[in-house]
Amino acid sequence: MYNTDLPTRAELPSTGKLLRSTLLAAVIAIALLVTVVLPAEYAIDPTGAGRLLGLTEMGEIKNQLAEEAELDQANDEATAMQASQPTAPQESAGDNQPTAAIAPQTSSVESDQAVSSIGDIAEQEVVQPEASLVLVNTLAAEEASSQANEEVTTWSDEVSFTLTPGEGTEYKLTMEAGAVATYAWVSDGGPLNFDTHGDGNGNSISYEKGRGVPEDEGELEAAFTGNHGWFFRNRNDNDVTVVLRVGGDYGELIKAL
Repeated sequence: MYNTDLPTRAELPSTGKLLRSTLLAAVIAIALLVTVVLPAEYAIDPTGAGRLLGLTEMGEIKNQLAEEAELDQANDEATAMQASQPTAPQESAGDNQPTAAIAPQTSSVESDQAVSSIGDIAEQEVVQPEASLVLVNTLAAEEASSQANEEVTTWSDEVSFTLTPGEGTEYKLTMEAGAVATYAWVSDGGPLNFDTHGDGNGNSISYEKGRGVPEDEGELEAAFTGNHGWFFRNRNDNDVTVVLRVGGDYGELIKAL
């Protein structure tokens, strides 16, 4: 049986070639780590290439899913601990009887004073109906003014979307650094998990996170120039419809995911 001939010394690669090949392989591995693996797995994108390739969003979703799983596990453990704690014994009706038995009896003088006090209070209530009416009118005027102020709020954009069980989506505003936008969103069908965050030009920030929230409103101030908005996920067993309203200083409302 014939085997392949062994290479001669001249055919073997030199030490320099082996070192160059090893160095080249290490450089390629580091480049793939920084541009592909870190953005896709951990949402770490120091070069910005992962954002251009769409890998950073994949890493952000993985991180959000991991955080939601940790929150679910923590809530399950807290519920189990509460269920395992013994309940405090309730006092029987007989325990309160000695206290009632030793209660001092009201003297006739104290009874007369109580009757006199009740009479004074009744006279005061009869004498002050006009003051009570003024108070009611003042409260009604304040409530009407508050409702009028709420109605003055105008929204530049409004979107409505439906999330199936387990589905997530993302809406963002294009904003300049320091710009302030107002927002309000409400869900119909169950509460949602959300993450208010921003990204752009290699920067990223998380403003607020919530789990099992039916609605939210407030102001969003951009920490830097880029895209700032909300990631929503439906963890219910049924479809949930969301209405998002935005206004203020921003460029446009876009569906990022």
